[in-house]
Amino acid sequence: MPPSKNALNRREFLLQSFAFSALVAGLGTSNAFALAPDQKAKHILMIGDWGWEGDTAAQASVASAMAKYAQAHALQTEALFMLGDSWYGPLPGGADDPRWKAQFEDMYPKSAFDCPAYSIMGNHDYQKMPHSKVDAELAYARKGNTRWTQPSLWYTFDLPHAETPLIKVIALDSNVPMGHFPNGVDFTLSHDQQAAQLSWFAAELEKPRQAPFLVVIAHHPIFSNGPHGDHKVLIQEWEPLLRKHGAHLYLAGHDHDLQHLEFEGHPTSFVSSGAGGADLYDLKIAEAKRGPYAHKVYGFTHLEATPDKLTLRHIDADGRVVHSFSKSKDGVVTVLG
Repeated sequence: MPPSKNALNRREFLLQSFAFSALVAGLGTSNAFALAPDQKAKHILMIGDWGWEGDTAAQASVASAMAKYAQAHALQTEALFMLGDSWYGPLPGGADDPRWKAQFEDMYPKSAFDCPAYSIMGNHDYQKMPHSKVDAELAYARKGNTRWTQPSLWYTFDLPHAETPLIKVIALDSNVPMGHFPNGVDFTLSHDQQAAQLSWFAAELEKPRQAPFLVVIAHHPIFSNGPHGDHKVLIQEWEPLLRKHGAHLYLAGHDHDLQHLEFEGHPTSFVSSGAGGADLYDLKIAEAKRGPYAHKVYGFTHLEATPDKLTLRHIDADGRVVHSFSKSKDGVVTVLG
């Protein structure tokens, strides 16, 4: 049932006009909006679009909220997901630039997040100003004395570890050529790299999976209510693979907001967390038309994993949970608030 022309509040929209994947008979809801994190679960925090140049007040506010949230709930984080656009503006010192200490090591301190920080490339990371920030980020990971983890442009890993994993994570480079930026200001993967990654991605998905959950991370959303909109190339190349292999989550940044989108008949939940410190964007599509959640707000995202379910919470820069949902192994989504 499409939304009425009259404005619907969020709960009405959830109950009246939303259909989840084919595995879901109807929308599950819960009153447990304030449900505290499960101390027995594994915990991951994520941010995108965080490495703002110049005034870093918004980045510091979100980073502080992350640290306070982890401390308040005694979270032992297994990982940070750095969802791209790590560096706006120049990084003249490359892997030795002082911004690494100020805006990564100190901003997200090891004392609060003693875990790997898995990174993928965003479009601003591909800007040459004049030096390659892509090369700098890969080189910084190779230093060996940092939590920054980025072995290549695309890679895979298990969480919490390969022996008894809960999540198989596939980290991709979504900077595929789209025919834009003809003046050469921004750079992307070459067409050969694009083809090689797509072949690798398809082959990786075909491998037997020990983990109960499959999560894909990249910078660009496949579907977004933000100003960048839906991504025509990724819809053509990646979305069928997510559907075929039943990926539980696709996590991205790029649009500077927090989102959670579901589509009828689709096994994958699409989550955007691009509000880590860059200037916020106005939404192009309201959540009453496509949701269940999309808001222009600074914040980060908490992913909690147990053998039976994933729980995601969007948390604003004041530490408030603004949206949350859970997803079972067989794809049943329950919006918690």
